[in-house]
Amino acid sequence: MRSASVSRKTAETSVSIDLTIDGSGKAAIRTGVGFFDHMLELLARHALFDLTVTAEGDTHIDDHHTVEDVGIVLGQAFLRALGDKKGIRRYASLDLPMDEALTRVAIDISGRPFLVFRGEFPSAKIGAFDTELVREFFQAFAMQAAVTLHVESLYGANSHHIAEGCFKGLARALRDAVAMDPREAGRIPSTKGAL
Repeated sequence: MRSASVSRKTAETSVSIDLTIDGSGKAAIRTGVGFFDHMLELLARHALFDLTVTAEGDTHIDDHHTVEDVGIVLGQAFLRALGDKKGIRRYASLDLPMDEALTRVAIDISGRPFLVFRGEFPSAKIGAFDTELVREFFQAFAMQAAVTLHVESLYGANSHHIAEGCFKGLARALRDAVAMDPREAGRIPSTKGAL
């Protein structure tokens, strides 16, 4: 089983995550940020990861530290759970429709962290959630997971749909990229022999 448990405690947040890559999509999420909980639940469901997230943060200030630190810890858990990366497909990309919104996500589990995030949210908030935190989560996750990640909202009129498309797109790209490729026969998918 590809799984990991990671915790991180700072003066701003306390985050604990249990992740199983080869799961069934079960999620138990409690971050204190309602909309973010919803996004993490659907990420687990569509990636078919089993995911438990417990976070407490300085949400009396705002949700930034909580969202960012969950991204950091989830990235660390993903990298640890993935192990030596032997036999994985490594690359994945897709266009994901969410009602009127369309999002493109492409990923390379490369060991080279990089994020390109393009897209506009029509509103600054989704309920009480700052839409700029969507990018912050993706940035933190990509850096700690050591993946190259491109996320582009091609169009959309509803900020909730755009954000949901980004998270579902990441989920499906991760699901495809971590899948075992029987033709690789346990090899690392790189001419360098390392990722």
